[in-house]
Amino acid sequence: MYRKAFRAAFPYTIPVLTGYLFIGIAFGVMFQEKGYNFLWAILMSILVYAGSGQYLAVNFFAPGVGFLDVIFMTFMVNVRHIFYGLSLLERFGRMGKKRLYMIFSLTDETYSLFFITKVPKDVPEDQFLFAIALLDQFYWVLGSAVGALAGALIPFNAEGIDFAMTALFIVIFTEQWLAGGNRIPAVVGLLFSAVMRLIAGSDNFILPSMICIMLCLISCRTYIEKGQKSENGETAA
Repeated sequence: MYRKAFRAAFPYTIPVLTGYLFIGIAFGVMFQEKGYNFLWAILMSILVYAGSGQYLAVNFFAPGVGFLDVIFMTFMVNVRHIFYGLSLLERFGRMGKKRLYMIFSLTDETYSLFFITKVPKDVPEDQFLFAIALLDQFYWVLGSAVGALAGALIPFNAEGIDFAMTALFIVIFTEQWLAGGNRIPAVVGLLFSAVMRLIAGSDNFILPSMICIMLCLISCRTYIEKGQKSENGETAA
């Protein structure tokens, strides 16, 4: 059954495959440039698997970075996962012991696939979601390994390579926007992010933005759902 789930999930993860290979390679190169053995990059991608958090962690090894600074910066970068988790409580709750890995492996890209991908009728939902999560992490580990090995064997200037993560986020957002559907949540997210970026600055806007977005979407939930149902009715007609 799991073989069937992986076969069904793989085509949907191809965009993440192409993205994770490149940004994983970028992380591996950046990590290796700090002077660490390539095996540490692979181990970090297996045990930490935090995407942008790993990019940030590369700078934690610099002198003068305190333990409290590491905790605070990691929390600020990954605080959005609190809101991701709240929206997946019901689905993960039905997955038994697999829910522990699902919580650990939740990334922005995996989260997006969970909500834009329809589960095939002949595949159990828990196995399908598990396959997506495991495939996505495999792509990330593979990219990290390739990047760390390449950085060790082929020295080159890696300046600007960390923009690969930002580029992937832009591509995913654009893909979801072009897919159609109710765009109110996306507009709300862009609006509050832009406003809080101006108010709180680039280093502190994530948490207040997420709080404002969550409060707005909750308070306007009925209106948003009505708009979605109306749009689906028009599409079906």
